[in-house]
This record gives sequence, C-alpha cells and structure tokens, in this order.
Amino acid sequence: QVQLAESGGGLVQAGGSLRLSCAASGRTFSNYAMAWFRQTPGKEREFVGCIIWSSGITPAYADSVKGRFTISRDNAKNTVYLQMNSLKPEDTAVYYCAIGRGPYGSRSTDDYYSWGQGTQVTVSR
Repeated sequence: QVQLAESGGGLVQAGGSLRLSCAASGRTFSNYAMAWFRQTPGKEREFVGCIIWSSGITPAYADSVKGRFTISRDNAKNTVYLQMNSLKPEDTAVYYCAIGRGPYGSRSTDDYYSWGQGTQVTVSR
C-alpha cells in the first residue's frame, strides 16, 4: 500500500506562487500516473492536473489552471510537485495528490486509489 504526504501549502497573496510536494512511500510509483485535485467545502473534489509515468509526455491540466500551474515528478525521489504561479483567490482549496491505478492519467477521482491527507492553500485578495 502506498502512502502519500503533501506539503507546501500556506497563505499567499493573489499573484503569488507556491510549490506543493507529494512524497510517496511504500512502493515505487514511477510506473503510475500521479494527479493533483483540490476541494472546497461543499463541493466535489476537482481535477487540477495529472502526469503519467513517462517524462516525455506533457501533463494534462484543468482549463482553470492551464498556463499557471505546472506538474512535475522526480521518480528517483518518489515525489511529484505542483508549481502554482499567478495564484488567484479562487484557487483557495485543500489540495490532494493521488496515485493512479495504472500508468495513464485521468480526470476522474475513480481512477486513483490512494490519496494524501491534503494541504490547505489560501490565496488572499
């Protein structure tokens, strides 16, 4: 069973940047897709972006974050990152990383089988 642990959340002003990290332990995750989702109170968990196992393929992003957020992974460190630039108040949420059931990513929470505990990101005006 893989365990995921996010870090790097916090409070930032609009226009600022944060980098989230997600460290995986318990198994090698290099052959699996990794994703970031986010959730605000009363709403369903929302897809942010995903990255497949191969570094040669461009990650997929939600339209709301495309051009501002970048996902990357370091398979040697079993870690995936979410670089968030030009943050907006509407980016405020708890951010979760997840590991996929296979090597290819998806926008559906059903295709991910293990989740981190989440990290809060708050963007002030």
